[in-house]
Amino acid sequence: MAFQRRRQKERRRIPWFSTATLVSGAAVVLLALLALVSFLGPPLIDHPAFPSSGRHVLSSSTPPILKIIGGSGDDSSESNLWESKLSRNYQGCSEPSSEFAAGSTTYSSRFLMIATNGGLNQQRTGIIDGVVVARILNATLVVPKLDQTSFWKDSSNFSDIFDVNWFIESLSKDVRIIKQLPRKSGKASLYPWTIRVPKKCTPRCYQNRVLPALLKKHVVQIKKFDYSLANKLEKDLQKLRCRVNYHALKFTGPILEMGNRLIERMKMKSKNFIALHLRFEADMLAFSGCYYGGGEKEIRELGAIRKRWKTLHTSNPEKERRHGKCPLTPEEVGLMLRALGYGSDVHLYVASGEVYGGEETLTPLKALFPNLHSKESLASREELAPFSPFSSQMAALDFIVCDGSDAFVANNNGNMAKILAGRRRYFGHKTTIRPNAKKLYSVFQSRGNITWEEFASKVRSHQRGFMGEPNEVRPGRGEFHENPSPCICEISGVLQDEDDDDPEDARMHSRNRLLARN
Repeated sequence: MAFQRRRQKERRRIPWFSTATLVSGAAVVLLALLALVSFLGPPLIDHPAFPSSGRHVLSSSTPPILKIIGGSGDDSSESNLWESKLSRNYQGCSEPSSEFAAGSTTYSSRFLMIATNGGLNQQRTGIIDGVVVARILNATLVVPKLDQTSFWKDSSNFSDIFDVNWFIESLSKDVRIIKQLPRKSGKASLYPWTIRVPKKCTPRCYQNRVLPALLKKHVVQIKKFDYSLANKLEKDLQKLRCRVNYHALKFTGPILEMGNRLIERMKMKSKNFIALHLRFEADMLAFSGCYYGGGEKEIRELGAIRKRWKTLHTSNPEKERRHGKCPLTPEEVGLMLRALGYGSDVHLYVASGEVYGGEETLTPLKALFPNLHSKESLASREELAPFSPFSSQMAALDFIVCDGSDAFVANNNGNMAKILAGRRRYFGHKTTIRPNAKKLYSVFQSRGNITWEEFASKVRSHQRGFMGEPNEVRPGRGEFHENPSPCICEISGVLQDEDDDDPEDARMHSRNRLLARN
């Protein structure tokens, strides 16, 4: 409910003076009235509906929030908050064409090894694309090696995170995959020739750069293999990507069991829940080059982390935020969700590492959504003990819960956000909210001068096209793993009820149908 300022009116007899004196006196009276209004009515930024400014979330001066938006803002029962009206018109489809299925030829003298790079989801893209490259080169793929030396320093092997036997068996009709190179007399009979390829290398690029070495050396290992395959490929190769990503890459039994247990515990607390990939860790903020009002301490701490990336140059932090390049603060995420209609009764699962600023940074979000959970709060230390020493396995647990949530919020368009957005599109277009940070920036900056209703209206307007609807992204646009349009088919004969159809939705639906046919 909007805060209404009390206005005081005073009547004064103004003596007859010169025009200049009259104007001067009127100005004094006006200033006095403004001062009185300011004194009696606190600015909207201090209203409990608006926690302290996002510029100072890391500052120790952040006041506690004692009361949150009331009224209809606490009702999150509307179905459109939890599912798309058009989602039932689409389904995932990644079956190969008859020509592709019949055209698989693997030469026994060609072995492809890949060494992935980065965290769990960055490595996942490498694994997916490695299978496709093996198919392009008609080579046998050796189970990929996972990065164990980068920032995350996780010693997990492929089989510690993914079901390796399922991976090999489910792709047997597409690509031959083996666990290790052939051995002779107890020793490896072949040694890999190491090579690098440019980012977004096309099939022709692989045939020109890698195939000659493969024919000569028989075993080739591609290092730092992430986003090393072109985004746009022929349809059957794109569908192979989907078969790997959505069907062949299955987490190990213990990881799946623990992840599903966390989902069950969230469902026991509430029928629907939101999963928030917060991405407000120190390394993320340092890499983004953004500034959040933490003073010299923040500048010093994040600056030290930023030095790890030698090619990363510090730019204008304010400009980065203005252009939507920075994650929202936890407080801003909470305000966005409340403005969209999610009430304080909603349960939030926060997928995150250690939040920069700790409990103080999370306090405004907890005030907006008191029912805040994480894997650490849902599971005992003993339950998490097998996974806690391994960052990728802990990330896998968050991945499972985010995928199983009724609504997913991606606070940064990174690898996990892209992979999950595409996966949620493939499996039923489940609600996926991406903050329109560029447009929301101006709304957050002006929130001290507008009512809650105006604020919420602006947020809802700016978030159109960022809510995970089937018609938001045109087929073929954007990163493939985020928008796997060749793998999503329209279900014929499924139509919306006439009374449910929004004219804009109907127009976009018709356009997508024509694009799918073409």
